[in-house]
Amino acid sequence: QNSSEMPETITSRDAARFPIVASCTLLGLYLFFKIFSQEYINLLLSMYFFVLGILALSHTISPVMNRFFPANFPNKQYQLLFTQGSGESKEEIVNYEFDTKDLVCLALSSVVGVWYLLRKHWIANNLFGLAFSLNGVELLHLNNVSTGCILLGGLFIYDVFWVFGTNVMVTVAKSFEAPIKLVFPQDLLEKGLEADNFAMLGLGDIVIPDLRSPGPAPFPYSLKKNTHTYFYTSFVAYIFGLGLTIFIMHIFKHAQPALLYLVPACIGFPLLVALAKGEVTEMFSYESSAEILPHTPRLTHFPTVSGSPASLADSMQQKLSCPRRRRQQSPSAM
Repeated sequence: QNSSEMPETITSRDAARFPIVASCTLLGLYLFFKIFSQEYINLLLSMYFFVLGILALSHTISPVMNRFFPANFPNKQYQLLFTQGSGESKEEIVNYEFDTKDLVCLALSSVVGVWYLLRKHWIANNLFGLAFSLNGVELLHLNNVSTGCILLGGLFIYDVFWVFGTNVMVTVAKSFEAPIKLVFPQDLLEKGLEADNFAMLGLGDIVIPDLRSPGPAPFPYSLKKNTHTYFYTSFVAYIFGLGLTIFIMHIFKHAQPALLYLVPACIGFPLLVALAKGEVTEMFSYESSAEILPHTPRLTHFPTVSGSPASLADSMQQKLSCPRRRRQQSPSAM
């Protein structure tokens, strides 16, 4: 029933408060690790992220796995309904529809979850981390470039302070045994899949810069210009910023705040393109709150959507096959 709603939009006030909330959370985790036993905290966090990881991974792979099921697959529909009250005052708390294909995806994700829970293997960690990142990008949305600049500017200061000013960020990242980061084995060639010396990239360094993309990325379409210039520019900017982070880290042999290099690149590159094309004013005045582009489908909050991920994917495919009909709808109807 919510499949046509906009994803959650981050306002300028939310963007300004985000670094403060993140700092309080980070400091709280640091104090927890200093006061309480690290073993028990990580056990609790592992169970928590075990459940979330299975749901996020199942939600992510469901549209892909749907292509591999044969046409004669016995697919049955199910509904999980939980209500409060009775009669006319009955209120739905959870109303989630799913099918047999979703159960298969859930089973496969559970295997990865058990693997992560028992072994804490880096591949299972990265699968969960990627699923969290994709779901985060789907559910969050910035409606203009200014909000993105406020968010990235605040987190730029946040990242630099907590990495260079204190040891809080590095301590929490090393102590926190949960898929909140992607890990890259540096001794993969020596030890293979049993590698144990890792470089880390926080999920925030993936999701946060990408949240800025909904501003410049679909911006040309608001001007009726069918071009991907800003998307490709943002993509190249992210690769450049991340590559520079890795280079500096190896030069100085010290952990680096990735946003120190990603923020100037992800803001500066599209801004230079806008300056060259004379579209700076249009870029910063662009609002995308009433527009969902056909090439950027977005899903709503899990699990309050009515309809399985597979059915949502099928519905989106039908909408993509009729672009002319979508263009004729008014923003209010969309």
